[in-house]
Amino acid sequence: MQDIAGPDIRGLEAEAYQQSGYFNTRQARDYGVSSELLRHHARQGRFERVRRGLYRVKGFPSGAHDDMREKWMAIGAGNAVLSHESALALLDLSDNIPDVVHILVPRRSRGLRKPHAVELHTRRDDEEVRVVWREGLPVTAPARTILDVLPELQPEQAEMAVRHALKRGLVTERQLRSEAHRSGREKLLNSVLSGVDA
Repeated sequence: MQDIAGPDIRGLEAEAYQQSGYFNTRQARDYGVSSELLRHHARQGRFERVRRGLYRVKGFPSGAHDDMREKWMAIGAGNAVLSHESALALLDLSDNIPDVVHILVPRRSRGLRKPHAVELHTRRDDEEVRVVWREGLPVTAPARTILDVLPELQPEQAEMAVRHALKRGLVTERQLRSEAHRSGREKLLNSVLSGVDA
C-alpha cells in the first residue's frame, strides 16, 4: 500500500467490502485512519467495533461464516489460515459445525493472544502451506485438511469426506497419499481408503 496524504476512509471501506465489511486497525493505519478517527466514526455510527483491533462497516449484511472471519482477522490475516474442522466445513466436506475455529499459524506466532473459541495449530516457520480460498477466507488445501482431521473423525465421517473430495475433484488419491506421507499418516489413510473403495 502506498503512503496516503490524509485519511482515506472510502479506500478503507472499499477494502473492508472485500472482507465482508471487516477491517482491522493495521488496515486502517494503512489508509491513514488513526485510532482516534476510528473511535470517532464508531461513535458516529459509520463503523462498529467488533472486538479489540477489529471493526466492521455498520450495516454490512451478515454472512454465514462471520465468526470464522472475525477470529481469523483477530489472529492476524497475514499469517493465519483456517484449518482442520473449520477448513473441512468451508470445503463442504463435513456436516459438522465445529465448536471452535481452527487456525494454523507459524510456530513463531504460537504465543499470540487468541480470541475465545479459537484453537491454534502450528506449522514450521519455513513450511509452505498450500491454500485455497472459500468465501473470501484462506483455507488449507483439501488434501492437507483431510489428513489433519483424520485422527479426530469417526470412520464413517472420514470416509464421507474423502469420498466427496475425490468425487468433486478437490483431491486425487495421489495428493492424499503424498500428504499422508508428509504427515506420517499412511496407515490411517489406507484404512479410510479401503472403506471408500468397499
